[in-house]
Amino acid sequence: MQPEWVKSSVFYQIFPERFANANASINPNPVESWDKSPTRDNFFGGDLKGISEHLSYLSDMGVNALYLTPIFKADTNHRYDAIDYFKIDSRLGNDADFDEFIKRAHELQIRVVLDGVFNHCGIGHWAFQDVVRNGEQSQYVNWFSVEGFPVVSHPEPNYKTCSGCYYLPKWNVYNPEVRRHHYNVAKYWLNRGIDGWRLDVPYFVNKTFWKGFHKVVKSFGDDKYLVAEEWRNPSKWLTPELMDGTMNYTVRDLVLGFCADETLDAYDFADGMNALYNDIPEEHRSCMLNLLGSHDTERLLTRIKAHEYAWDTPAEDAENLAYALLFAADGAPMVYYGDENGMEGENDPGCRAPMIWNENAWNLSVRKTVCKLMRLRRENAALQYGRQHVAALGKHTVCITRNLPSGRACLCLVHRGSGAYINCDDLPVHMDRSLFGVPSIIGNQYRMGEKSIIMYEGEAAGKL
Repeated sequence: MQPEWVKSSVFYQIFPERFANANASINPNPVESWDKSPTRDNFFGGDLKGISEHLSYLSDMGVNALYLTPIFKADTNHRYDAIDYFKIDSRLGNDADFDEFIKRAHELQIRVVLDGVFNHCGIGHWAFQDVVRNGEQSQYVNWFSVEGFPVVSHPEPNYKTCSGCYYLPKWNVYNPEVRRHHYNVAKYWLNRGIDGWRLDVPYFVNKTFWKGFHKVVKSFGDDKYLVAEEWRNPSKWLTPELMDGTMNYTVRDLVLGFCADETLDAYDFADGMNALYNDIPEEHRSCMLNLLGSHDTERLLTRIKAHEYAWDTPAEDAENLAYALLFAADGAPMVYYGDENGMEGENDPGCRAPMIWNENAWNLSVRKTVCKLMRLRRENAALQYGRQHVAALGKHTVCITRNLPSGRACLCLVHRGSGAYINCDDLPVHMDRSLFGVPSIIGNQYRMGEKSIIMYEGEAAGKL
């Protein structure tokens, strides 16, 4: 069974090294000042204490679930190269810092999902280093796939890696000892209080392993969340013995195609959303993790500004439209750290800049929209549980409806053009309470302004 709490969750993704530095005594050496530009190699000193001290900031916005990229001992700033899965990276803190973080988060009713990297480790991992030192005599030689000895990394590694990256040796998960190690990692951090796992590049690992992983995690309760990284069609992961949901990059593609790039009109968007929705098994739909940006993409406002020639209004207006679609869609919405304040940055390393805490540098238009949508999502049952349908009202207007079995429903209109009139009698929900935007009613029509949003709730009319 899928965890019920995900359906009412608003997620927030944190790249721990770049969120907040609250303990200078454990700063990496060297460490950059917080206002410098990120590179793929530099460190800024973000830590677990920094996250703990800003949990109220997140809770006050409406966030009630966190996804943290890796926090285990590693060599790089991104930590997708673990060298010990059972230890917190000392530059982030220690066990006490982690326990305090979990305690504070749960006191604020915030769930915590960690990033699990079980396809590969770092070249400095103790088991791989044993193979480097002892060659074929190493007791861990079959934990990896090494073609010959001595082990060499340059000019080409003679062992399997993740995508040819020499410093990411690939685990041999066909080895029962490796599977036992990975399953013990899952158990260890679940026992430490986490609420689930986000699983990195699961498509590089056989499904037999993931079925075993699922069994281990769900032995802690059906409320433990399993979400897979997936950039294409998610349906292959959505079975009772694999994942609860996936990172829904397909929704991102559709929303940005309509709001940012204008490669899709409203009809294309509606067709794509409905096809995706119908392809996802019903019991998994509300456990999908919907997003518009992550540590692996350019930031949302940067993407929109790259196509700003298409807009006669500020780029943040298009960003607000994108967020309205994200929060209206079925599945748990997730905001990447800083995007709620209009942070900008190209793909890695630009998207991994330190969090901007100077409120004078925040984009208040974006922040106001995101915070209001977060609160609406937390408060409105139809947005959490309602059955979804998407329709086009002309080339530039999208209508998303979320219908509850009781007959209550929520409707979201997003118009990307220069203005439109929408016939109220043609809409599938009769408004009795406005949620977002101020509807301008002329006769029996809503007048939508340039790049505008209307969201309201009421009784379903059964149209469209």
